[in-house]
Amino acid sequence: QGARISIYAFAPEPLVIASTPYIGQRNRWYAPIGAADLDGDGAVEIAFVDRPHLARVLRVYRYVDGQLIAVASAAGVTNHRIGEPDIAGGIRDCGAGPEMIVATADWTRLLAVRMVAGALIAQDIGPHVDRGSFAAAMACR
Repeated sequence: QGARISIYAFAPEPLVIASTPYIGQRNRWYAPIGAADLDGDGAVEIAFVDRPHLARVLRVYRYVDGQLIAVASAAGVTNHRIGEPDIAGGIRDCGAGPEMIVATADWTRLLAVRMVAGALIAQDIGPHVDRGSFAAAMACR
């Protein structure tokens, strides 16, 4: 059925307590960005790129009352290239709240994406050159 994001409890064995829907096709996956209270409402959101080589959609789900609920999405971003050993970017806080760091779908620019009033707002933060670009962005430079 393809990938999904799941939250587990350990009581004492692993138990799935909430999940996103499956992608719906095997050999497709999500590239996690991270989890944080992205909009300051006290609830934790989970952010990931849906199929970073194909769909290139940033999706944000909120964990509420034992469920993961879709709350926002934005097309045209990625955080992984075929052949790379890891997922780039993540969630940073440079003093003004959490931001998701991703690349544009064509890998030319880096974006800092905030969740504001249920919408994802992207700010261009500079060119993507290599993994050093991501490291600098994550370090708030």
